[in-house]
Amino acid sequence: MTASEEDLAAAWGDALAQEAGGEAAAAAPDSARVLNQAEIDSLLGFGGGAAAEENQTGIQRIVSAGLVSYERLPMLEIIFDRLVRILSTSLRNFTSDNVEVSIDSIVSLRFGDYLDSVPLPAMLAVFKVEEWDNYGLLVVDSALIYSVVDVLLGGRRGTAAMRIEGRPYTTIERTLVERLISVVLQDLTDAFSPLSPAHFRFERLEVNPRFAAVSRLSNACILSRLRVDMEDRGGKIELLLPYATLEPIRELLLQQFMGERFGRDSIWETHLAEELRHTELSLDVVLDEQAMPLSSVMSLQPGDRITLNVAPGAPVTLRCGDVPLFEADLGRRENRLAVRIARELRRAQGEER
Repeated sequence: MTASEEDLAAAWGDALAQEAGGEAAAAAPDSARVLNQAEIDSLLGFGGGAAAEENQTGIQRIVSAGLVSYERLPMLEIIFDRLVRILSTSLRNFTSDNVEVSIDSIVSLRFGDYLDSVPLPAMLAVFKVEEWDNYGLLVVDSALIYSVVDVLLGGRRGTAAMRIEGRPYTTIERTLVERLISVVLQDLTDAFSPLSPAHFRFERLEVNPRFAAVSRLSNACILSRLRVDMEDRGGKIELLLPYATLEPIRELLLQQFMGERFGRDSIWETHLAEELRHTELSLDVVLDEQAMPLSSVMSLQPGDRITLNVAPGAPVTLRCGDVPLFEADLGRRENRLAVRIARELRRAQGEER
């Protein structure tokens, strides 16, 4: 290769290098640019009002697939309000301290979503409802665990409970929390008692959510978060009830108020029953029944006699309309014919069937 050819190749190489460098410099600002919040919302399909809801993106449809609307149970909210009142008194007696219990929220969600959101470390109590033959979950967070242990073991007031994270719960802590859970389950039994008898029995205590699976991960559940405040200490209790557990009393939980009956009126039922008891009925005493030709019936004249095919003293039948009721003996009392009931016919016929 001559010198001129070498110079020409070098010039071409410098030109290509400069062109590649320019393209990289132009692309660098775009690749390094950070998306703002509006662009992120647009990518995920959030925001935009009603128009955006109608034209959902694929990512938004995937995200919203986990948001399911469940049936509202008005009576369950009343039961939880009753539980808060009962539990406040019980925990005051249990801790000998000023305790306030309140409801943070009552939400519906899938069981698997809740297990993934349980704040660890925590204690998960599995309980069984004897009458409904199903299970539920009671979760006590670490803040309340340390607060209860501190209160029951004589901790000073005015100081927050000391937490030691990263270690398993001791036997003393587990025992004290089991006593707390027993108090909560007993109050839960009392809260449900006016609506339906239900005994909440403690089964076991777990610290790993994987071992506290009481329902399928896709099943719907009701989660009630209770806040327990003991002056400057406290924590949360989360009560999880699957819809399958509440199914035996679902009709009762749909009531707007205690004692509501769908399609029934107890006052009208009582009035109707009383009026039926005073209804007058006619009873026919049947001495004998015969089959006769129509011509014989048409030829009957005053003074003709019809012979009964029964012997004297034979039992007679008492009927109401076409329904035979009793079998009786015919007799006389104070110059009047009378019957004495011997047995009930309908019951005897029912026993034969």
